[in-house]
Amino acid sequence: MSKKITRDLFIIMIGSFLFALSVNLFIIPNQLGEGGVTGITIILFYLFEWSPGLMSLILNTFLLIFGYRFLDRQMVIYTIIAVIFNSLFLHITRTWTIDSNEMIINAIFGGALAGVGIGIIMLVGGSTAGTTILAKIANKFFDWKISYALLFFDLIVVFASYFIIGTERLMFTIIMLYVATKVMDFIMEGLNPKKAVTIISNSQELIAKEVTVAMDRGVTILQGKGYYSQTAKEVLYIVITKQELSALKKIVKNIDEHAFLTIHDVRDVFGEGFMNLRK
Repeated sequence: MSKKITRDLFIIMIGSFLFALSVNLFIIPNQLGEGGVTGITIILFYLFEWSPGLMSLILNTFLLIFGYRFLDRQMVIYTIIAVIFNSLFLHITRTWTIDSNEMIINAIFGGALAGVGIGIIMLVGGSTAGTTILAKIANKFFDWKISYALLFFDLIVVFASYFIIGTERLMFTIIMLYVATKVMDFIMEGLNPKKAVTIISNSQELIAKEVTVAMDRGVTILQGKGYYSQTAKEVLYIVITKQELSALKKIVKNIDEHAFLTIHDVRDVFGEGFMNLRK
């Protein structure tokens, strides 16, 4: 357990650092906007030159007081740590610069860094507070996808920044947020997309045995019946990674080249052999 906590804290630290780099290297120097609490702190910086790190700590503290009852104990602790690290790194990297004058490149890289940073923090069960808390609440009670709930709440703040940054930079900001959302999706849903495979065959026992032995994957047998023939059939259901798909097809072809397969994309897979199910 201590090793897991140490690893999680290290990941939260790295995520907070990447997010701070996104703000100080790409967003503020190009006068772009941002969503959520960070977006508000950036607006305050543009107007009054108030420190984004300090304001982030203050505003997120209030949001945590409001939102802690909707989050589990571990997430509250991890979020507090993430907020502290984020504010610290925002302060440390405030004078860092990068030599890039291409606005579209800055928007893409700013979004990518923010997406990776927030994504890996949320992957270990934390958040960067702010609208991430609202997104988690929306996911818990309304089953909204976290990345899109975050985009929804962030856009509210982004459009408010229009009066500060203007039309052109608002459009670049929207591009940046879209990139961040897609990158976050990629991080949270895993680097190895899963496939669910349904197999109908007259040699289902041989296929199931070979998959279990050769691929070390579990096989579920479902009971089915052909509508036209009214013949009972055993249907195999298997969840594998995208990389294992070719091996599975080869097994089925070698045993029964007339088998019927359907292959579906699977967004989330929890259980033995995949991700642990968190409450």
